[in-house]
Amino acid sequence: MQIVKVLIEYANRTLNRPFSYLYKGNVKIQKGIRVLVNFNHRDIFGYVVDVEETNKTAEELEMESGYQLSEIVSIIDQTPLLDQELLTLLDEVSSYYQAPKISVLQVMLPPSLSPRKSALKAPKIAYDQFYELLDDSEEGLTNKQIELLRFIKQEKRVLKKDVKSKSIADKLLEAGKIHITKEEKRRLKIPDYKYENPPLLTDDQKNVIKEFNDSNDDVYLLEGVTGSGKTEVYLSLSEQVLNSGKSVLMLVPEISLTPMMVEYFLHRFKDNVAILHSDLTPAEKYDEYRKIAKGECHIVVGVRSAIFAPLKNIGLIILDEEHTESYKQDTLPFYHAREVAIMRGKYNHAKVLLASATPSLESRARGQKNVYHMLYLTKRINNQKLPTTKIVNMLDYRNIDRDSYIFSHALREAIHATLSRNEQVILLINRRGFSTHVNCRECGHVFKCPTCGIALTYHKSDNMLKCHHCDYVEPYPEVCPECGSRHLLKTGFGTEKIQDEVARLFPNARTLRLDSDSAKNKSRIPETIEAFRKKEVDILIGTQMIAKGHDFPDVTLVGIVLADIGLSMPSFRSNERAFQLITQAIGRSGRKEKPGLAIIQTYMPSHYAITFAARQDYELFYRKEMEMRKLQFYPPYAYITSVTVRGRNEDSVIENTYQIVDFLNDEFFDEAQILGPTTPYVPVDMGFHLRSILLKYRDPAKARVILAKMLDLFGNNSQFELFVNVDSYNF
Repeated sequence: MQIVKVLIEYANRTLNRPFSYLYKGNVKIQKGIRVLVNFNHRDIFGYVVDVEETNKTAEELEMESGYQLSEIVSIIDQTPLLDQELLTLLDEVSSYYQAPKISVLQVMLPPSLSPRKSALKAPKIAYDQFYELLDDSEEGLTNKQIELLRFIKQEKRVLKKDVKSKSIADKLLEAGKIHITKEEKRRLKIPDYKYENPPLLTDDQKNVIKEFNDSNDDVYLLEGVTGSGKTEVYLSLSEQVLNSGKSVLMLVPEISLTPMMVEYFLHRFKDNVAILHSDLTPAEKYDEYRKIAKGECHIVVGVRSAIFAPLKNIGLIILDEEHTESYKQDTLPFYHAREVAIMRGKYNHAKVLLASATPSLESRARGQKNVYHMLYLTKRINNQKLPTTKIVNMLDYRNIDRDSYIFSHALREAIHATLSRNEQVILLINRRGFSTHVNCRECGHVFKCPTCGIALTYHKSDNMLKCHHCDYVEPYPEVCPECGSRHLLKTGFGTEKIQDEVARLFPNARTLRLDSDSAKNKSRIPETIEAFRKKEVDILIGTQMIAKGHDFPDVTLVGIVLADIGLSMPSFRSNERAFQLITQAIGRSGRKEKPGLAIIQTYMPSHYAITFAARQDYELFYRKEMEMRKLQFYPPYAYITSVTVRGRNEDSVIENTYQIVDFLNDEFFDEAQILGPTTPYVPVDMGFHLRSILLKYRDPAKARVILAKMLDLFGNNSQFELFVNVDSYNF
């Protein structure tokens, strides 16, 4: 008999420990497989973390432990799901981010292999079936049977579903003339790209590649201005790594950037590429995961979760646009792909390449201290000039077009001139929807999300009010629920309103919109980008999805409609986010032989994040922002962790949060700044009240011990949940 230690599928901290079960069967259970167990009178999934042989009876074990051990219901897997590297990574990620192991496993594995009961309904392996020849003698066969036999002989193998007459094929099977073979089917359909010869490298690219190859450092930060050819550096280094017999993991921050990067890699490496991102169907994810695990490809291109791909013998890990916040998971287990990449790099003795035109301050500071090896691309390809930029002060009424409160004279005239030259325009506003607030003119009532408490956004396309935090929706109201007035006012604007305004002012221009609303259909993103690239569209309107990574040769104007969105957000990162977004957006203009122009509309024209972005001067912004971070004791001068208490009863949440603050003050003494408790920007989440605590400290090892102790003391309370977000981005 075996005693099996099992992590159950619930990622609740109160259940974050192995539970013991008995197994009396003949199969040798291995660590790392999934089993079905009965827990609290329900059959759920468990993940085996330890197995112990015993000669004791169930009764003896019950006497020892004081409780009866249940038997495993069934065994799901025959072999462990993770190899030794990924098992080591599981422990490291769980420890670093103070996260339950089961929560890490659930992001590491695709739905079909996840330790969740829902995996039973997830897609399994799909096969194509083929008829193949066994015996080509035609004696005793009918003419129709001979016809099919000869066809199979000629084609070598014929897809079963392509044979119209099943009865004829069945007769040939019975006669032993043919047999059926199965081949695993890949459900993700990828276009067959032709091989493209690499372009000639610039001197800057050659120097970067040489410096990278000549160094024995582990982590590199490539700072390259927009349009400097960072992608070709990725491809050239990947080719070298493949030729050495190793594998490459290529991460991009957004799904919208994945098709383009995939295309680059497929042109160069053909069938040696697998793709992993959240927009794949569960079936497609399962097929890609198995393809990687079986060693059938040596390059993986994907978004954040692809960092856990079961790729073996990794030689190079690349994070494109490394500054992007989407590399940080905003739900349990709160991991950052950059840190996990470095963990995997150490295990595989692989090099990690981080790259951006606007590196995160944390990465750049590590580069300055030689923790990361700095590399630079300071010029655009073919020495193309950076775009000319113009800041328009929207506080000055003389700058605003009389026909439109959204566009300035300068931007409207520039759009007209660009279209008249048959060139293309990108308009960026980092806010989706039509109107950002709806309120009553009579009583001032603001329509807010009932679960989050934040203002609902009006979407004209389906006449709905929507919450951009929790996805709550409701129909646009006819009257105010407070006073019954029909006088409702829509204020603010987003991408939908911009598209409406462009259609009114430029009726002959062909426009498309790309934001998370228009991209809900997964094919819409590549279709929109391809249509714009082929010049089937004149003006592309979108959010940050269009601001980085794209290369459109005929875009000569970028208009940033409201540059200061986000600057007033309650976050120490707001200046950095604004600078990065504006700089990246400007970089979409004038990337080929035609000169580019960028117009930045703002109500804060003298803010340094905007002025330095307009000058494309990362160095000056870095120095200024580092001064601010040092004064305020924020990263990279401190480590930060946010602690969130979440519960149904607001009074209980507040009381327990203060108890946790008292505990942290006692444990840290004066070695950390403890801010809070505070009410977060979103105070209520799906009916649960939230309170936050922010820790700022210098010693991460000590903090890890104290946070673990805090979780032991407070994490098993059934009245509330406790979430620890190490290296948090939002709090």
